[in-house]
Amino acid sequence: MPLDVEAFIAHGLDRLPENDNLPKPRAFPSAAMIDDNQYNPCAEASPRSIPRGNVKKIRDWRGSEIFPSTTRDIWIYTPPEFDPQKMQPALALFNDGAGYVHRAGSVCAPAVFDSLIDAKELPPIVGIFVNPGTPDEPVPDGTYPDRGRSYEYDSITPRYVNFINDELIPMVESTLGCELNADPRERLICGMSSGGICAFNAAWHDASAFGLVLSHCGSFTNIRGGHNYPYLVRTSVKKPIRVFLQSGKHDLDNWLGNWPLANQQLAKALQFADYEYRFVYGEGMHSLRHAGAIFADSLRWLFSTE
Repeated sequence: MPLDVEAFIAHGLDRLPENDNLPKPRAFPSAAMIDDNQYNPCAEASPRSIPRGNVKKIRDWRGSEIFPSTTRDIWIYTPPEFDPQKMQPALALFNDGAGYVHRAGSVCAPAVFDSLIDAKELPPIVGIFVNPGTPDEPVPDGTYPDRGRSYEYDSITPRYVNFINDELIPMVESTLGCELNADPRERLICGMSSGGICAFNAAWHDASAFGLVLSHCGSFTNIRGGHNYPYLVRTSVKKPIRVFLQSGKHDLDNWLGNWPLANQQLAKALQFADYEYRFVYGEGMHSLRHAGAIFADSLRWLFSTE
């Protein structure tokens, strides 16, 4: 039987294995590249002549005590005609923010926001695009000493959502001069791969902070215990969250697990536990290409009141 989070950590199973003697991942066949390349950014990523929001970059932010001695880049999107004195905007937070924020990327989130806000299919929204912290020194367990991404994203503890609630959002609200909408049904957290399980984990630990989860190729595998989530979903009290999962048949398959299977298992658990969820399973690889193709529709469903 899968372990609960506390027992899993107590046994030291949240530490990544040594990589020296593990098999190398298989190369993707050329057919996988062809299947992945069929996906292009959604039409809403190339908007007509409509009002555009603003993106402000905060470089090398070092304001975290929860993840001390780390630096990270942050981008803040504000909607067209943003008025901090009159608005209490919705929130969309993106892990691995650089992959989502650029208008020439696979997702082009700011452009999609512009389109959906203009069409009144999305409320005025603030986007926080945050990169994982780069530690000055190796992370505490010695894993991936060159970066802290796995430590922040794959750990199945409330540390990351505490970082968001106690440090990141207060900084953003202070920067903007307004309070963000506190209704969890107006607050989305999104990510890809380890950022995807991180998004789910944040809402799982604090559904009052985020009621909407968007996971692209989420790493619900045995990196730091995320493979336990299907069991936890089936056996725990239902959380008030709405979940959108995306994966593909050419997603990762390595010593840590099989990503397509892991996402299918979580989707089945969400169905069993009667969650509001959608699962889109395509032909893509471990990338944001399919995510970008369905990004606008994902947002429409997550923020819908139906």
